[in-house]
Amino acid sequence: MSVKIGIDVGGTFTDFFYVRDGREPSIFKTLSTPHDPSIAVVNGLTDIAAATGQSLQELAAGIDTIVHGTTVTTNATLTRTGAKMGLITTKGVRDAVEMRRGIREEQYNNRYTNVPPLVRRYLRQGVTGRLDRMGREVEKLSPDEVRAAVDLFRQEKVEAVAICFMNAFANPAHEQEAAKLVRRELPDAYLSVSTDMLPSIRFYERVSTTCLNSYVGPKLTHYLNQLLGRLKEAGFKGLLLIMQSNGGVITPEIARDNAALTLLSGPAAGPGAGLVYARAHGIDKAITTDMGGTSFEASLAMGDPVVITEGEIDRHRIALPMLGIHTIGAGGGSIGWIDEGGLLRMGPASAGADPGPACYGKGGEKPCSTDANLVLGYLDPGYFAGGKMSLDLKAARKAIETHIAKPMRLSVEEAAAGMYRIICTNMAQGVREVSIKRGHDPREFPLIAAGGAGPIHSCLICDELEMPLQIVPRSSSILCAFGMLMSDLKHDFVRTFVARLADLDWKKLNDLVGEMAREGDRLLACERIAEKSRATIVKFDCRYLKQYHEVSFEVPASLVKKGDAKAIAKLFHAEHNRLYGYSLDEQGAPVEIINLRVQAVGKVAKPSLKPWLWAGADARKAQKGKRSVYVPEARKFQTVPVYDGHAMKHGNRVAGPAMIEQVTTAIFLSAGWDCVVDKLGSFALYRKGREDLVAEALKGPGKPAKPSRKKGASL
Repeated sequence: MSVKIGIDVGGTFTDFFYVRDGREPSIFKTLSTPHDPSIAVVNGLTDIAAATGQSLQELAAGIDTIVHGTTVTTNATLTRTGAKMGLITTKGVRDAVEMRRGIREEQYNNRYTNVPPLVRRYLRQGVTGRLDRMGREVEKLSPDEVRAAVDLFRQEKVEAVAICFMNAFANPAHEQEAAKLVRRELPDAYLSVSTDMLPSIRFYERVSTTCLNSYVGPKLTHYLNQLLGRLKEAGFKGLLLIMQSNGGVITPEIARDNAALTLLSGPAAGPGAGLVYARAHGIDKAITTDMGGTSFEASLAMGDPVVITEGEIDRHRIALPMLGIHTIGAGGGSIGWIDEGGLLRMGPASAGADPGPACYGKGGEKPCSTDANLVLGYLDPGYFAGGKMSLDLKAARKAIETHIAKPMRLSVEEAAAGMYRIICTNMAQGVREVSIKRGHDPREFPLIAAGGAGPIHSCLICDELEMPLQIVPRSSSILCAFGMLMSDLKHDFVRTFVARLADLDWKKLNDLVGEMAREGDRLLACERIAEKSRATIVKFDCRYLKQYHEVSFEVPASLVKKGDAKAIAKLFHAEHNRLYGYSLDEQGAPVEIINLRVQAVGKVAKPSLKPWLWAGADARKAQKGKRSVYVPEARKFQTVPVYDGHAMKHGNRVAGPAMIEQVTTAIFLSAGWDCVVDKLGSFALYRKGREDLVAEALKGPGKPAKPSRKKGASL
């Protein structure tokens, strides 16, 4: 029997999606252990073993694959707890990591300070040696100066070293010579070489990415060693794969050497999972949100998750392909506070899992989003986590009263409602970042609401953005853990190739593409991916001549082989027009290629979700009671029906306002929304009067479909 487990380690909870052939998947959650995340992984596996009547050793021995997403590298960067590191670079440019692009991020904010570099200035060592932009040696590398830098690093007990030289993308010889010396003199130090990671143009992006890799590398290596040791001790002999930021997975060995690939590792599984549930409604695009205990992530997918070639983590530039995920500090543990102007704010500070919100009863005294949800009736104090944990309503009320209500001269309920609205507004702004700011209208996408607390807030988010459809999967609370089992192996490669598209050397270009494709093929073969399950995707980074920023777009392999410059230029013009609202096609502006990119994809077997049997519209059997909850549209508390989400079947309908509860998720259906259970068991929430959006879910066997979607209407 094939057993696969997706594991997502978050700041507050660690999520598990457990799949056995021929059986319904199971969902498990356990509190995270930030001091050693591998403990929470074993705790969760122990819970799964107990629930399935096995010992931990029996369960572990039968697992074929574990796909694991981790926040270890992300948290190390955000909390500045990475390695003490040194940088060896070209003499005269050691301050590039501090100067960055020479542009102030907030031009009109005179108080805006630069982000502190990850490596201190005295540990940034410039050495003699220079290459020109074509890779020709202008000045020989000085081995003596490299050794002097190594001696300093040894004296300062540096844990990691980054090597990045000017123009090394055109010729890696100097970097490799320096790396050989560092490996010999500092064999225990974690080493990152820019041309091994990112042999592409733009020095700041390359040095920043290389420094990030060294900064988080020792911490990830330590964690993976702990995890592998604990899994081996438990009897696990299967395949462990690590989620990376581009939406694919890699082996622990590759993850150790390329730690920066795991920044935003956990959330990267969400967009692909969201598409699975959107496609059940015949829609091949989605905006996926995930609200956990500490953060809120938003991402957009159109056919495939949107990948960006440059991003930032805590204002540090990273130029590796990664999914376009926007993260803000808005979770169940987000703390409410009053700023110096007397305005109510939510987050980004979080109470996390320990001590957690005041209602957890673990010593937390500050009011959090979860406390507000409890006061507003969206959470049942006796049914949190299915009754495994009871919430302290008195403690929640006291925290809100002390820190918010009294200072603002509000009732506890009014203060809680304010906290709720503000955090919903914050999350709506997060959705705008991945949609409107990237040229997409959110009204044309379904919202996939995930995370344990996400579906409590999703109606207000959709109201603010005028989105007419949202889908809450059964696996909502562990969506990323599910998404990890839907991910393929992926390896990204990049080479700088600067030339005008109209007159470039196509043989040289094809040779470079072939070289990267062969390397990807070799890695996939080592990972035991059959040849028929391998694929190669080619992308070009192009720009109009004299532009600063380039546009990355996919190019069919057939056009590359034929050297069809006109067809490739048309693809560029179309993508430029989509992103910026104009193109210079008719003006005949020259197009310049900057980088070639190749992604090697290894397709893996994925769990399938079986359609549910139709059970009719009547959901009365699933109703388990009534409760007083705050209804935002009415701005007052109302008594609404409460449904057992586990008892609801395909076709069951519920009219808002109402509450739908599961062990790991609560859904607040506000007054302007209705809900129907679709064929995958997901809860499809749609605006009242928009039955056309969920026609497939509303029709039973042998019944005609409802009318098609309104002409010109969103979605």
